[in-house]
Amino acid sequence: MKGIVIGGTRSGVGKTVATLAVIRALQERGYTVQPAKAGPDFIDPSHHERVAGRPSRTLDCWLQGEDGLRRNYYRGDGDVCVVEGVMGLYDGDGSSTAMIAESLDLPVVLVVDAKAGMESVAATALGFQRYSEHTDTDVDVAGVVAQRAHSGRHERGIRNALPDGLAYLGRVPPRDGFEIPDRHLGLHMGDESPLGPKVLDDAAEHIRAERLVDIARTPPRLNQETVQPGMDKRVAVARDEAFCFYYPATIERLRERANVVTFAPTAGDELPDCDGVYLPGGYPELHAATLENSPAMRQLDTTAADECPIVGECGGLMALAETLTTVEGDTYRMSGVLPADVQMHDRYQALDHVELRARESTLTAGAGRSLRGHEFHYSSADVASDGQFAFDVERGDGIEDSQDGLYEYEALGTYCHVHPASGAFDTFLEAI
Repeated sequence: MKGIVIGGTRSGVGKTVATLAVIRALQERGYTVQPAKAGPDFIDPSHHERVAGRPSRTLDCWLQGEDGLRRNYYRGDGDVCVVEGVMGLYDGDGSSTAMIAESLDLPVVLVVDAKAGMESVAATALGFQRYSEHTDTDVDVAGVVAQRAHSGRHERGIRNALPDGLAYLGRVPPRDGFEIPDRHLGLHMGDESPLGPKVLDDAAEHIRAERLVDIARTPPRLNQETVQPGMDKRVAVARDEAFCFYYPATIERLRERANVVTFAPTAGDELPDCDGVYLPGGYPELHAATLENSPAMRQLDTTAADECPIVGECGGLMALAETLTTVEGDTYRMSGVLPADVQMHDRYQALDHVELRARESTLTAGAGRSLRGHEFHYSSADVASDGQFAFDVERGDGIEDSQDGLYEYEALGTYCHVHPASGAFDTFLEAI
């Protein structure tokens, strides 16, 4: 599967809109597109999936390692893989867009803000292309998509200014409707604030799709990892508006080794009969009143006391706590499994790649084993004095005092999100 990486000069330059325009342009010319996202983000992939019609792959060197990165790339399927970058092209020490492009040997299409600029767009792109010569990263910046570029003289000025070796690959015109609302340093989810079909069609009209396909390359392929035979176990996974942050690869891994049944706490579902429960992250604070009266949330406490393994990540941790207090000061009862009260804040409390080391054997790691993941949350947890932690935090913040993995009974809650390449979900399945 050939691929390209859509990189940006900085955060907020319009990579997501440009990526969606590229996906639509390729689709209109008959190509099947596999979307992907550099970095651990859950939100941009929801927009990719809505347009491409298939889950977006997560590509992160820190979470997966180089071999895991390539294997996850090829778990996707399509004619062309379009990878949206993270932040600016070279930003990020754990897994930058440039590192992803180098690891997969994919060319970079640079999104440059062209408002009030022509020759300067070319100069900016040339600087990004040549900057790799001063780093340890071998990056091929192959072309440019001009963001907020008008037709006519503006477009011609940009195109004519580009030197040999930098292809003009189209533009995203300046117009209303190309903005996706923000929330928590990210965009609204794809099913909340989608770009309308007409808006995407207008943007796609100005993308040079066939030239993009010509530039795309096929990464080296590794043998897919061997997955242990399926297990006669049933795992319940929360999936709704409150629990919507999960990697497709996680659900795939669970389904390869167990029977997966989903439930929607915000829709009034009861907790299904199961051997284990996975509560992914999301926005429980936006649905706290509903969750307080959710049958599934009330059943979690009894389920945990009956020694059914439960893993909650970030939003899942919040749902396992005693209470959740919103920014407005309203307090709601949660499941009460873990001895902590959660408070929402106006400003984010942690944002980083994370490394955890298990103090002893736990649901997601053996004693002394390390897990790599990421954390991004606007909440903090006030843990009871007798609270117990499973992990020491070697990178990141965790729940408190460089500790993560609050546990009680057979329930484990972390602020850290992990990818199945870490082996955490294999360990979880073996524990149930």
